[in-house]
Amino acid sequence: MSLLDGENIKILETMKQHGPRNLQQVSRKSRLPYTTVYGRVTKLQSMSALRTFVHPSFTKINLSRAMVLVKTFAGKEHLARDALKIPGYWLRIIRCIGEPNGYYSLHGIPTARQQDFRLYLDQLVTRGVIKDFQLFWLGETFAPLANFDYYDPKEKTWRFDWKEWLQGIRSGKSADGKRAVSPADSGFDKKDLIILKELSLDARVTLADLSKLLDMTLPATKYRFDRLVKEGYVADYVIMVLPFIPEVSDLCDIRLDFTNENFMRNAERVFSKTPFVLGITPILGLHSLAVRVYLPRQETTNLMNFLSTLAKEEVLAGYSYIQLDRSTQLSQTFAWKYYSDESGWQYDNREYLQAVNTLLSKWSKLEAEQTAPEAAATIAVP
Repeated sequence: MSLLDGENIKILETMKQHGPRNLQQVSRKSRLPYTTVYGRVTKLQSMSALRTFVHPSFTKINLSRAMVLVKTFAGKEHLARDALKIPGYWLRIIRCIGEPNGYYSLHGIPTARQQDFRLYLDQLVTRGVIKDFQLFWLGETFAPLANFDYYDPKEKTWRFDWKEWLQGIRSGKSADGKRAVSPADSGFDKKDLIILKELSLDARVTLADLSKLLDMTLPATKYRFDRLVKEGYVADYVIMVLPFIPEVSDLCDIRLDFTNENFMRNAERVFSKTPFVLGITPILGLHSLAVRVYLPRQETTNLMNFLSTLAKEEVLAGYSYIQLDRSTQLSQTFAWKYYSDESGWQYDNREYLQAVNTLLSKWSKLEAEQTAPEAAATIAVP
């Protein structure tokens, strides 16, 4: 079985459209035998070639996602990383190369505490933990599946049609701007958050496992699951298959600032149908997108020329390219433990800053211990 043969591609596309949890449904929709679907999905997962999870709707659970780009002091990179983790609402932290040369981090902050989070970051600068930071508030992320129209299963090669994508953004017809009507919402509680947390780890988690975790009957668990899906708490199913060889590919995040909204909408549509985009996220308050890209290294020059042309033609007002070091990535689900049905999301800057002071004290002590032997050795030299 080839990793990306015709049947696997059909299964992956069906899972993206209808969700990956119910393989009987995937079998019906793809018109493939259940045994084939089950065997192939199991094989892909055993090879660590396939991972499925959901993006919950952060808006619906009263969280706002923040992208933070941190410029660190030389030698204090780990100090900055540990400080970013202190509030507990971080989702992803990863070393980055570019502007800035430091850390990229993603957070899901209680919406009512956005200003408090900015103040926390300001205090990290004031206390010498980090040099500087940029903070962007984000909309919901869409994670497209690689477009296999650009893949030749027989030759096992990908086609990169930069001219086609350029034309699509430059002059393609954008969407009409209408937004889907939000479904009726009956609210959420801690048990709903636990379901969403489990789906964020594995979109194929069984209802039986969820019912045990929640100490609920299977019908009651299914009712909750179905309601969360119906009411839009599951924003997107992510079918994660890396289409290119990791050893010769790079992961990067690109911020694209468009000159108008139509160009931005064109780009959302075009990027959702390419083989190299893993995530598309609007940056709130701007005509900007944060685009997660996974690309063969040999195509990097073509990507940069592509962006340069968009800027030259005034489609883009500007852009920034940040390379991410996958080996340093830390990830966790949203901070469901900090929610209570009685008082909502818990957030306390005073507690967090006290933890920063403790962290700084430990860091200073560690630096002193590391410096002392060096000083003694220097004195001992005749």
